[in-house]
Amino acid sequence: MIQSIELKNFKCIKRKYFPLRKLNLLLGLNGSGKSSFIQSLLLLRQSDELKSKGRLTLNGLPNGYVNLGTSKDVFYQYAKKEDTIDVSLQFKGQEALEINFVYEFESDILKTKNLSHPLSMGQYHNFFLNHGSDSLFSSNFQYLSVNRVHPKSIHEKSFHNVERLRNIGNYGQYTTHFIETFGNEEIRFDNLIHKDSHIKDEALETKIVNKTLINQINLWMGEISPGVNIRTTSISSDEVLLEYVYKQPNFGNTNRFKPDNVGFGISYALHVVTALLASRPGELIIIENPESRIHPRGQAELGKLIALVAQNDVQLIIESHSEHIINGIRVAIKDNPSLKDDTIFFYFDRIITESEQYSKITNIEIDWNGELSEYPVNMLDEWSNLLLQLL
Repeated sequence: MIQSIELKNFKCIKRKYFPLRKLNLLLGLNGSGKSSFIQSLLLLRQSDELKSKGRLTLNGLPNGYVNLGTSKDVFYQYAKKEDTIDVSLQFKGQEALEINFVYEFESDILKTKNLSHPLSMGQYHNFFLNHGSDSLFSSNFQYLSVNRVHPKSIHEKSFHNVERLRNIGNYGQYTTHFIETFGNEEIRFDNLIHKDSHIKDEALETKIVNKTLINQINLWMGEISPGVNIRTTSISSDEVLLEYVYKQPNFGNTNRFKPDNVGFGISYALHVVTALLASRPGELIIIENPESRIHPRGQAELGKLIALVAQNDVQLIIESHSEHIINGIRVAIKDNPSLKDDTIFFYFDRIITESEQYSKITNIEIDWNGELSEYPVNMLDEWSNLLLQLL
């Protein structure tokens, strides 16, 4: 688990120390630096030569995570050319490793400055020797981009990503294959079991709890679109079919619907719900805009599910523009105050002066009653602002 990361001169982040918790929520207006923070982690992960040669790969797609251009695109534009991009990374209970990347004009890699000294080189290699299996650098990692795949019926399979890495893909492109493969396995954490999972067996007079992934997905998806059920069917060695049905009282289920003929929000939510419910001990999950195309009530329920996942041995980094996600998390903390110490919000704001522009990032704590330690301007007051205009 990442305990902290400090960034200096990276894109619009002039300098900021981030004390990370289990649940880390990134908030703020567009263009304020939230994506830059996530990109710093994705750069560290996608750079295969980071461990061996101390090089940061700025362009990793199509097989990596981000394409950021050249050193000019990632270097804080108001820094001096002799300055460095500094990253200080610390995992739980260990000393931090500071890496200084030098600026080279139009280079698509960043080289480290401080590895020429034998002591620095030894500390560097020892760090990766001890932490090479940590979530940021291991297969126990899930990133879900805001650019998730659109609703469609036929989805590709990936044996490597799904069955070996247990990953749904950066865009959720393997979600359907993942459900088809692991749907009948039980989820890892009991606190994620939906409240409607208990079924009474009249004959045995006992309660049965269905903990399978597919059942839990259906129940949690029902909070977004009541009665929806997911159906997956393997149709070839390369493709799997996704369809939806709805529960019909006194009848069973409706006919099967193509995802194209059902609300976009259902397919967008499916990737997020699957990633959360399939979480594993020690996993790092990064999700951009989980609320995309989802009704406000569904957003609030997603916020509660996110908070439940964070009660386990899982680290979450969530970027969101949704007050409903925020408030869903706050309600979950009020219901379970022990989570407050494992949660932190970071509010990003763009500061503009006569000589420079940079991100100002405010740490926000949450108390046992769900109240926030800070209420930055523009964070939660847009509803009130619009309501006043209507009165």
